[in-house]
Amino acid sequence: MKIAIVTDSIASISKEDSEKYEIQVVPLNLLFEGKIYRDGIDLTVEQAYEVLEKNPDHFSTSAPSPGDFLQAYRKAAASAEKIICLTVAKGISATYDSARMAQGLFKTEFPKKELEVINTQTATVGQALLILTTARMINEGKDFNEIIKIIQNLREKTQTYLLLETIRYIYRTGRIPEIASKIGGIMPFKPILKIADDKMHFGGMANSKEKGVKKIINILKENINSSHPEIGITHNSAPEEAEALKEKIQSLFPKSNIFITLCSPIIGYGTGPGLLGIAFYSK
Repeated sequence: MKIAIVTDSIASISKEDSEKYEIQVVPLNLLFEGKIYRDGIDLTVEQAYEVLEKNPDHFSTSAPSPGDFLQAYRKAAASAEKIICLTVAKGISATYDSARMAQGLFKTEFPKKELEVINTQTATVGQALLILTTARMINEGKDFNEIIKIIQNLREKTQTYLLLETIRYIYRTGRIPEIASKIGGIMPFKPILKIADDKMHFGGMANSKEKGVKKIINILKENINSSHPEIGITHNSAPEEAEALKEKIQSLFPKSNIFITLCSPIIGYGTGPGLLGIAFYSK
């Protein structure tokens, strides 16, 4: 029986992968100068970053509504009997709550179909890593309940690290005062954020981008689970750096499956341009 996947746009799943695996992507909302744009639909990721740079003080974001998720569930149910919805961390966005509210409505409408909503406890490339692993297991013919158990286990081992060009944008997330971000913006250090346990944490810093890249590669080398060698890379307006990072990691782990995504502007809004990130399964 066919299993379908639903997720949200923070996962930054590429158009090619969403089409290949028939993934329904529910867009978050971008609010700019009084207008609402659906992430990835009304604005491409590239266009959203252009808008953000024009007037960042008039740019904000909001979660999808339960109705948005219900619509995606209906589309998935048109060709599948079972659905797995993997959302961004509940501690980062209200998206999971919307997906859960829509789950109740869906079950009333489609009582014979199964729908599991999973909080991935991570975001962006870490979320994409779990989604693509789910898609591959579906293609391999694994059982619905088996896939859910594996993903629930893997999410506890998913490590996501984001290396920022500057700290001066992060105040938009509400996690540090604006004055601290302004002071940090004139300092040379590059902050590293870790997304784990449903939250975003401070994961260290480096004196330069080059040293920051070395740090996240060392974290990867020390912690990667060799039995799950999938690695994700994300970036914000830094495609060449992302490709260079991929080459370095591929040389260290030649058997690994590495993919690159362009980070969602929902995350980029609080991290700024030049972001580089990685995600992998730890031991």
